[in-house]
Amino acid sequence: MMMLSFITDLFQQEFMLRALIAGIMLGILAPLLGTFVVVRRLSFIADTLGHFSLVGISVSLFLSSIGVMTFFDKPLYLGIIFSVIGGLLIELFRRSYNNFQEISMVIVISLGAALSAIFFSLSKKTGSLYNYLFGSILTVTNYYIVLILITAVIVAILFILFGKQILAVSFDESSAKFLGINVNLFQIVFIIMLSIVVSVLLESAGVLLISSMMVIPVAAGMKLGWSYKSTLVISIIFSELSVFFGLWLAYSLNIPSGAAIVSINIIILLVVAIVKRIILKSRIAKMDKLQ
Repeated sequence: MMMLSFITDLFQQEFMLRALIAGIMLGILAPLLGTFVVVRRLSFIADTLGHFSLVGISVSLFLSSIGVMTFFDKPLYLGIIFSVIGGLLIELFRRSYNNFQEISMVIVISLGAALSAIFFSLSKKTGSLYNYLFGSILTVTNYYIVLILITAVIVAILFILFGKQILAVSFDESSAKFLGINVNLFQIVFIIMLSIVVSVLLESAGVLLISSMMVIPVAAGMKLGWSYKSTLVISIIFSELSVFFGLWLAYSLNIPSGAAIVSINIIILLVVAIVKRIILKSRIAKMDKLQ
């Protein structure tokens, strides 16, 4: 009955329909970028960019609290700008510490956390902090739907034009250079694209959960996929399932939607891992009997 009531409200309540549309696009964008993040062993980068995006949001709230009217009247605008700055800083530090690239993310996330804490305290608008930390897909507006749709179109165009080059750089930079690909250029293209997506998804996923939504479906997809494309498709399917059942869980139990979606993601990952292990043991047992 609860599921039937949820499905009915999903198409009758405007806020639920907006959440579903945003969730569908989120379910595609997050694993699409997540596969590249995992391949490049940068699973921590979405958290880092999210924290730096939070700096822009806190600065925007601070400016509005002191009555300074800026062109960037919506916090998300400055969030996108600061996320891109954070991404470029990661790339700068990554090149400085070539053999210890994870240091770059620790430096940037530390700076982002410190600056956002300072400006949030100065703005005295900490009430909005909870939504930015944990996300709230059930409260997204029509404006946000348009923004995430524009982002999805831009990402799709970039992948159509430069997908092969970005993939080549992600898998092996040396081989990409040998093939004549401008590695530095496509590194920058990827980091800017990722920075924008992380900022846009911040409102629905939240700083603390956005990395999980990018990485966990991919981790589950890797257990079943036999190639990059199959892993991507499976990851998107798992991501969409987690969005649907996460919304249902949030609706039924009145809990944060971002946390519910991530919880379903983890359940899917655990089920896939357990089932694959059982199948693998069964196959080994059959092979032993045949021998």
